[in-house]
Amino acid sequence: MPSLFIGGTWRPGSSSDQREVVNPFDQSVVAKVDEATVEDVAAAVGAARAAFDAGAWSGTPAAERGALLRRVADLLVRDREDIARLETLDTGKTVGESRQDVDDVASVFRYYADLADKDPGRLVDAGRTDVISRVVYEPVGVCSLITPWNYPLLQVSWKVAPALAAGNTIVVKPSEVTPLTTIRLTELLEEAGAPAGVVNLVLGGREVGAAMVEHPGVDLVSFTGGLSTGQSILRAAAETVKKVTVELGGKNPNIVFADVDLETAVDNALTAVFLHAGQVCSAGTRLIVQDEIHDEFVAAVAERAERIRLGNGFDPETESGPLVSAQHRAGVEEYVAAGVREGARLVTGGRRPEEPELAGGFFYLPTVFADCRRDMRIVQEESFGPVLTVERFTTEEEAIALGNDTDYGLAGAVWTADTARAERVARALRHGTVWINDFGPYLPQAEWGGFGRSGNGRELGPSGLAEYREAKHIWHNTAPGPVRWFKG
Repeated sequence: MPSLFIGGTWRPGSSSDQREVVNPFDQSVVAKVDEATVEDVAAAVGAARAAFDAGAWSGTPAAERGALLRRVADLLVRDREDIARLETLDTGKTVGESRQDVDDVASVFRYYADLADKDPGRLVDAGRTDVISRVVYEPVGVCSLITPWNYPLLQVSWKVAPALAAGNTIVVKPSEVTPLTTIRLTELLEEAGAPAGVVNLVLGGREVGAAMVEHPGVDLVSFTGGLSTGQSILRAAAETVKKVTVELGGKNPNIVFADVDLETAVDNALTAVFLHAGQVCSAGTRLIVQDEIHDEFVAAVAERAERIRLGNGFDPETESGPLVSAQHRAGVEEYVAAGVREGARLVTGGRRPEEPELAGGFFYLPTVFADCRRDMRIVQEESFGPVLTVERFTTEEEAIALGNDTDYGLAGAVWTADTARAERVARALRHGTVWINDFGPYLPQAEWGGFGRSGNGRELGPSGLAEYREAKHIWHNTAPGPVRWFKG
């Protein structure tokens, strides 16, 4: 079946080029998908532009837009197992994680379905009885939505659901590495009744993404991915003064005070960094532990890390899958080598597993570094793999300083039995999400995004919808008369 969706029609790419989609567990080819060209992007933007300008979706009552999103949520529930299977084939993550992703995506669509018609605008007191002054919200227009490979289904939902709820038309591009569940979601949007041209899907690499950013017919770009690509997008979008939201990852502190329950904090520290083989933008890759428990904590984390079972995502005994590609694993290996060169102490891991049954996949052992300094690359840069660095602190002030000593500011956590201290540290951390005595949960109702180089704008929550809307002030003079400003 052709895998580009443009103007309500499935079609192949104009060049007839295809790309193989590879299962990271064993490098088997699970699908071949069409590659788009710059001309295909132009066609997709043109279809989205025509649909928007004709009011094919923006003119649809908000309650009806919400109803379509609700139908998509129901279809996701119906096809949960099939979609979870595709996500695991695409990414290598455990099928349990993939099922949770599908459930979360359905929740996101339901949240924005409910929010679509809840904010018609507001009246503004103009100080005059003959003037009705109001602020209304309108869709931005044509939106280019570019998503990453680590959570392809989840991340696309965070963009598609609010964009459609607001009345925009969209052109979507998933990562070329993991396109399968985005294709499936597009099929569900078509089945749910999205009008032709409202939803468009193109597949491909950097050239395709660049064309989506640079096209003058696009009004907004939303991107989730790496820092350097995000910087390029911001520069390119400036030429046509597009609205841009970018989420560019993080180097996230997980601060542990000495008064915690050790077993609970260790267990959560493992989940924070080694879930999905560390390929999580909000992973707790910087463990910052108070002196009194530092040595015991490091030993416990390392011992538990060595017991994490790697394997096929479809095996119910598997606790963590492979990295997404050979290229990505090579990048992680370079970060580990840099850590060794810079003097960090490799406590465990730091190599590929030796089991023959894992040799065909892109596996890398959970890795723990201790005696880390804040100036090390592995402490400051995002490796996006199963690599944990451990730093130590003495005072609360030092813990906060270490937690904020990063160019990023996406997420962080603080563990302590002292409620007042927990609140102080949480307020002092310059990160978009801070967990207290927990790590990782998010809600569709609560904003997600970061400070600093983690990006700008927010996804989820009411602000996630606001990113896809323009505020318009309408001043209605009900009794117009001459101004008498000029005397001539």
